Amino acid sequence: MSQSTSPSGARSARALALLISVGLGIGAAALFLQFGAADGYQMVDGVRAALVFITTFWLAWGAMQSVEGLISARNPPAYLNTPLTTRTAILMPVYNEDPAVVFARVAAMDVSLTRLGVAEQFDFAILSDTQNDRVGPEEERWFVHLWSDRGQDARVALGKAPRFFYRRRARNIGRKAGNIQDFFETSGGQYDFALILDADSLMEGETIVEMVRRMQAAPELGLLQTLPRITGARSRFGRAMQFSAGFYSPVFAQGQAAMQGVTGPFWGHNAMVRVRAFAESCALPELSGPPPFGGHILSHDYVEAALLARAGWGVRLDPDLAGSFEEGPENMIDFAKRDRRWCQGNLQHIRVISAPGLKGWSRFVFFQGILSYVAPLFWVMFLASNLYATATAPEPDFFPEPFQLFPVFPSDQTSKAVGVAVGVFGLLVFPKVLILLDAIARGRVAEFGGTVTALRSMITELIQSSINAPIMLMWQTRAVMQVVMGRDGGWPAQTRGDGRLTFPEAYAAGWWIQLWGIVVMALTHSFAPNLMLWVLPIGVPLVVAPLVIWMTSKPSHPPVFLTPEETALPQVITDHRRIVALWDDTSPSVVVPNAQVAEIPA
Repeated sequence: MSQSTSPSGARSARALALLISVGLGIGAAALFLQFGAADGYQMVDGVRAALVFITTFWLAWGAMQSVEGLISARNPPAYLNTPLTTRTAILMPVYNEDPAVVFARVAAMDVSLTRLGVAEQFDFAILSDTQNDRVGPEEERWFVHLWSDRGQDARVALGKAPRFFYRRRARNIGRKAGNIQDFFETSGGQYDFALILDADSLMEGETIVEMVRRMQAAPELGLLQTLPRITGARSRFGRAMQFSAGFYSPVFAQGQAAMQGVTGPFWGHNAMVRVRAFAESCALPELSGPPPFGGHILSHDYVEAALLARAGWGVRLDPDLAGSFEEGPENMIDFAKRDRRWCQGNLQHIRVISAPGLKGWSRFVFFQGILSYVAPLFWVMFLASNLYATATAPEPDFFPEPFQLFPVFPSDQTSKAVGVAVGVFGLLVFPKVLILLDAIARGRVAEFGGTVTALRSMITELIQSSINAPIMLMWQTRAVMQVVMGRDGGWPAQTRGDGRLTFPEAYAAGWWIQLWGIVVMALTHSFAPNLMLWVLPIGVPLVVAPLVIWMTSKPSHPPVFLTPEETALPQVITDHRRIVALWDDTSPSVVVPNAQVAEIPA
């Protein structure tokens, strides 16, 4: 039933991953210290070794999640067939979205549940935080269309309770977390469970029903998280992310589930919660002081998972639950905008990590989230310290003793620096190679076009991500610096569409990255020319950043980055596209009465 390990198994998995990660970090730091101190120890050598330890530990920790996933992999459990004895609300928060496309997702999921004959035990609540006064009335009109399309007019005429609800808040206090909390406070008592979605979420009816059955079978379970698969990507950037999510993420998620046990993650969507547990445990405080470190908590999902665990409820990730989908950013700019919000939210956790009563693992999850955004600063510091150390290195003294007849050549420790570099590259590539070999052995590779196509996709993704990485590092570094300097990034609406950019748009977003690339290359050439070969993999992508941003927004087509969802389109996605196509010719103009629009049963 569960993909989670026992508490002792989770502790063993954590200890193994931590031990190996720390060991690799210490080993890399020791090797680099020998290289740096070959011409005489300086303080900068200790700084560089410390930075090598931190960055190697972080990469090794990520790699160990994949290893744990492969070690703990097992055949997925059979789905349950127990009767549904509970009521579930399916919550769709929206914020300045295209209502026709979003409401069609609600209709598609209802079609899937109706096909299974269980629709009567599920209600849909569209929770609008839309602030755009043009989009708000459109939401009301499309809700009428959804209401009528799914036969609610006939139900009301027969005296049956409606199953679709919509309300729009005048003020989006607390943003999405406040939106969900408002629902639980006013209407949650009607339901046992709530499936929390995003506006771009889609889930198969079979998956939703199985989640309910697993929640019914585990009364101590407060939250059940699925692993969403990215679908619908069209650009080179989007389809590379879609391939990674389909090919690599299940293994990493299995490793995460093994280490976290029942103190697992919540990613804010495509997860089911026990209403009573969530309502009693997860009311979020407003942090003192102004944003970015004060105010409403942006990365609320990690905090809610920690609060559930603190109250004794289980929080579980079941990666075997298929049929859970979302959309992803189609270009690097949209990804960076979303990542800026995540950065601010994760750094806010500095204020939360010491909260009383939290589980130790919950605190570690907060630490991971903070480190994931601080780590780019360590890479920048490492590059800068290497430039400084090389530029200020003393000239070798071949005759250190007076009247010495024969020169003494300094020990060449270059091989150790090369070994560290190869090891770091190996930590980036090793997990992906292991996952490919495992996919071949298990036959999973057939879903991605076979061995040759999957290998081609993996190599293409590796090259593309290696080029993108320095650019993303610059965006993340800027985001961290903005937060540290007190700049609030807010909560921008998600951009939808094919994501194609013009070159002027790409240049406007990336010119400053290009400038930094030129500065890095010029400084290296002037003060540390011996490092030029090592700096090229970072400097060149920075110099051509606008071109990379523009090119990766262009369309990409199979067979490269082929995923199972493209080979065999899931039924709920087929239904969604069919409904959108049918609704395209419809222009709803009737506004539903306020009683039907705004009121969710209390």
